[in-house]
Amino acid sequence: MTATVDIRQGAIYLSRETYQTYFAGIEAVIVLIRDRTLQVLPVMHMAAGGCLLKMRNAAGDRVASAPDVFAANGLFDWTATEIEGRWSAEAGGLVIALPD
Repeated sequence: MTATVDIRQGAIYLSRETYQTYFAGIEAVIVLIRDRTLQVLPVMHMAAGGCLLKMRNAAGDRVASAPDVFAANGLFDWTATEIEGRWSAEAGGLVIALPD
């Protein structure tokens, strides 16, 4: 299964459809960059921390802001529109390949 997301200034934008497919009922995610992939992992308990999946609009689109993660990896200014990601059972979340 694949999904598309938008990324700009350290924030990951998810459509309502992507949110409902992969993160329904989830209020927070952990954002990691490792092995040249961006990983968006659901947090099942708010006490575990993570980035809030804030509602952007009445349509139900969401955004997770993680500027510190992107900045630490030299990607704060990276912008991507409709970049494809896939669900990874191994990672336990949505995985997006980073450009070289």
